[in-house]
Amino acid sequence: MLSTLQPPRSLSHFRTNPTLLLRYTSLKPLSSLSSQPVIHSTITDQPQSPNPLPHSQILSTRHSLLSRHLTATQLADSFLARLRLTEPHLRSFLHVSDSVLAQARELDEKIQRNEELGPLAGVLVAVKDNICTAEMPSTAGSRVLEGYTPPYDATAVRKIKELGGIVVGKTNLDEFGMGSTTEGSAFQVTANPWDVSRVPGGSSGGSAAAVSARQCMVSLGSDTGGSVRQPASFCGVVGLKPTYGRVSRFGLMAYASSLDVIGCFGMSVADAGILLHAISGHDRLDATSSKREVPNLEAEFVSISSLDSKPLKGLRIGLIRETLDDGVDTGVTSAVRNAALHLEELGCFVNEVSLPSFSLGLPAYYILASSESSSNLSRYDGVRYGNHVAADELNSQYKDSRAKGFGSEVKRRILTGTYALSAGYYDAYYKRAQQVRTIIRKSFKAALDENDILISPAAPSAAYKIGEKNNDPLAMYAGDIMTVNVNLAGLPALVLPCGFVEGGSAGLPVGLQMIGAAFDEGKLLKVGHIFEQTLQNCNFVPPLIADEVTS
Repeated sequence: MLSTLQPPRSLSHFRTNPTLLLRYTSLKPLSSLSSQPVIHSTITDQPQSPNPLPHSQILSTRHSLLSRHLTATQLADSFLARLRLTEPHLRSFLHVSDSVLAQARELDEKIQRNEELGPLAGVLVAVKDNICTAEMPSTAGSRVLEGYTPPYDATAVRKIKELGGIVVGKTNLDEFGMGSTTEGSAFQVTANPWDVSRVPGGSSGGSAAAVSARQCMVSLGSDTGGSVRQPASFCGVVGLKPTYGRVSRFGLMAYASSLDVIGCFGMSVADAGILLHAISGHDRLDATSSKREVPNLEAEFVSISSLDSKPLKGLRIGLIRETLDDGVDTGVTSAVRNAALHLEELGCFVNEVSLPSFSLGLPAYYILASSESSSNLSRYDGVRYGNHVAADELNSQYKDSRAKGFGSEVKRRILTGTYALSAGYYDAYYKRAQQVRTIIRKSFKAALDENDILISPAAPSAAYKIGEKNNDPLAMYAGDIMTVNVNLAGLPALVLPCGFVEGGSAGLPVGLQMIGAAFDEGKLLKVGHIFEQTLQNCNFVPPLIADEVTS
């Protein structure tokens, strides 16, 4: 699928313009950002405006294009060069578009004609391969859809294109989003840019790794039980899961319809927030999309230089006690507690809160998600679309097409869901799981009535070795315990890197999860943005590209 890429001999042969790389990859340590100028820039900034959000690739790119300091073609060529260089080591992409440079040249021509640019003009976006794209294959990481190209774009992809964004390609994932490592992909396993012997997380591991390795500026993923937030933690990037209904699911291949959302990855909180704003809003093609007005999320990105020494004074933060119990690595616990101390230094009042139903979320999630997947995946029958196996009888065609098209994890979850929905077990499993879901929603509401934001680790450990949990699916499922409750409650959550633990050649990143009330993404972005600007002595550039971007 990556026939358009020619693997280089080694990373040392990367020789694109270093000035362009340093200027447009947001590589300054987070500790240096507090001294940057005022940030009150908007998506509609004109060239004469002050430099917008130095740590936002999206706004910096727009400013540079409008001021003619950089062409879209130069920018695209620089990112594609790094993609070609790093891709043989990472395998983030299942398909790379062959029209990126052509689209960049068209954008340069519009600039020369002084035509109006969209707010995402020149922004290179990677898209998870379970989100439909009309001009590129969309396989969901499954052999059953190998080579399938949809006749339409997902609503989120369409909005990105309408605003001037350029889709770089389709990223790897666990098949149909069922997994936490990308090892469940039918095509390849993605590696973590911090240590290529480790997993990037999943199921949106390809999207997270692509942003971490600066193969693109931002990316789209999907989050059913933590598939944006856990890989964001493993790869040291920002991951944003919106409230259920904030973003249209039209064009997202369904896994568990009541849990699925499209989320965003970025190198900074600002980039993730701007991308979310671009794709949010009601869609008549998705009956579950909210009609609630989308606020100006970019207004939350205020420079700390314009605030006092306690920019978050009075904010109430609840640290979820159950997320720091046995089973969580001590390094992760330490990093999260240090993050809580940092929030206190910013003026927050941090206290521990208890969610007694927290541990119930994991079994309830897997019952509900598997049940919904057993229904949603019945459409892949070898008749309507996708690969099929010739057979004399229709039932044989169904059976053989699915047997050869689906991987072992997908089959496992379909069987689990079918069992839970069967006549003799519906009340004991599916109905009871729905009751637990109601309890979890109420417990989160009660906690968020007393606190502005809840915090926890994004995962019980940092990235682990490829193959380490292949033979123990239950251990892999347990890794989702920090994230699944948020999906069951339909709440928004932001994950951003907050520290490191030992591992690899330069340590492994740890992500802090911030959970907000429904449709309160703005508050999460504001707090995350200030936290990010004030975090000291942390530079989240993975070793794979560190020499190139700092030399």
